[in-house]
Amino acid sequence: MSQKHLKEAFISNLNGTSLLEISLGLSLAPLCLLCRGLLLILYYLHYGKPLSSRKYSLLLDFLVLVSPLVFSCTVLSPIIFFMPSIIAAFCAGIFSKIYSQRKHETRVPFRQIVQEFQKTYLDPEYIPAITVFRVYVNVLTSISILAVDFPQYPRRYAKAETYGTGVMDLGVGAYIFGNALVCPEVRQKSYVTQPTFSNLARQFFSVWPLIFLGVGRLLSVKSIEYHEHTSEYGVHWNFFFTLAFVRLAASLLLAIFPKNKSWIIAINLAVLYQLILNTTSLKMFILHGSNGRDSRVGFLNANREGLLSLFGYLAIYMASVQVGLCLLKYRNSVKGWTEAACFLLLTALVLFLFLHVSQAHADPVSRRMANLSYCIWVLAHCLTFFTWLVVTDLALVFTKLLVKGSSVPCCWNVVQPPNTGTKHGTEAVSTGKEGKLAHICLISAINKNQLLFFLLANVMTGTVNILIDTIHSKTAFTLCILHLYMFFNCLIMYILHAKNIVVKFW
Repeated sequence: MSQKHLKEAFISNLNGTSLLEISLGLSLAPLCLLCRGLLLILYYLHYGKPLSSRKYSLLLDFLVLVSPLVFSCTVLSPIIFFMPSIIAAFCAGIFSKIYSQRKHETRVPFRQIVQEFQKTYLDPEYIPAITVFRVYVNVLTSISILAVDFPQYPRRYAKAETYGTGVMDLGVGAYIFGNALVCPEVRQKSYVTQPTFSNLARQFFSVWPLIFLGVGRLLSVKSIEYHEHTSEYGVHWNFFFTLAFVRLAASLLLAIFPKNKSWIIAINLAVLYQLILNTTSLKMFILHGSNGRDSRVGFLNANREGLLSLFGYLAIYMASVQVGLCLLKYRNSVKGWTEAACFLLLTALVLFLFLHVSQAHADPVSRRMANLSYCIWVLAHCLTFFTWLVVTDLALVFTKLLVKGSSVPCCWNVVQPPNTGTKHGTEAVSTGKEGKLAHICLISAINKNQLLFFLLANVMTGTVNILIDTIHSKTAFTLCILHLYMFFNCLIMYILHAKNIVVKFW
């Protein structure tokens, strides 16, 4: 077999992993975020000032926020069930140290601290969990798209062939979810008061970079005969096209129907699509082509997975718009966000129950078709992941109350209690430290150029695969390559952010 065919076979005919393993794996990112925040607070406690060195901040962020994820999906994957407990224990140790070493003059009883925490008000203009969610989806995707070509990446984490729940299967849906959270319809930009077709025209214009990138990927892959998994999206289709067409279709639907009813549209789309799959020959067409022997003759046959899965991805997008609207409701208190976290977690548990019913009576999870079970599965895990991020932010807010003056980048600012005479009923507590820390935060850096980060990861993945025989790489070499690859991507984003450069030309 040629190298191209070997690599294609290496990522084909896989069945995914368990829901429990994916859930535990998703808890690692919030725990890493918590660990980084606690370390910064501990540093402030010891030295009386925030970590201001850009070099050391980048190193800390990379070693704590990124590197553990690389290890968890390679050499530490056999003990993935123990890793959350290990990191949580480490975080508990840091918190204990912070609590015991507080300044004597600022020490108050723990009960009073809890009462003060419950009455704390947060900046309503910024929800850090949304930023962190989108950044971590990008980071995890970037790690996986290269790591999957190395033998140290467990095959159960890769995309399932037809049915199954692989980590990379979730990544595709999570990317759709993250984009919907910050779409113009959710953010309610100023032009929402303009005529509907004007808004729609703006959306049509805004997706042309995705179309351009999709065409660029198609031409580059075909010209260099790069290995690809045909049953993923088809012969010519790719994820850039999927994201572009889903955004366009969603904008059209949201221009016709009220956006606060998007969850109804999502349910109707997903259920109707599943009914058609089960009652017609559409499922057989997607899996085996028009002739039943995996025909790829004609555009529809060649790209049937990519084209028909659009219905499922559109359902995920519309449901995520509803989540975004829910999150942006005015919540400026710890109590409000605690209630929100409980509601999101309860919703996720209900979705997991529906997932069990759907898999038993409709169809197992299939990213290839983006069926009803896949839609429910993606939404359930995304809501769970988001809830953990909210809880992490609340834990960091609590810890900052223990050490007055400490700050953590990409975490909530504490604000003064509501005042009826001020806008939004809040007034920021101006310490200046959050603003200074923001520019040395890797999360902020990646967030500022997310599309560029994703594009750079794709280009470097292709370059590494062309230059290196990934399938036969040794463990030490694999870890070295993955760390260098991720560090270079992060460093580019960090430098652009430090120079306040946003690569956006549309």
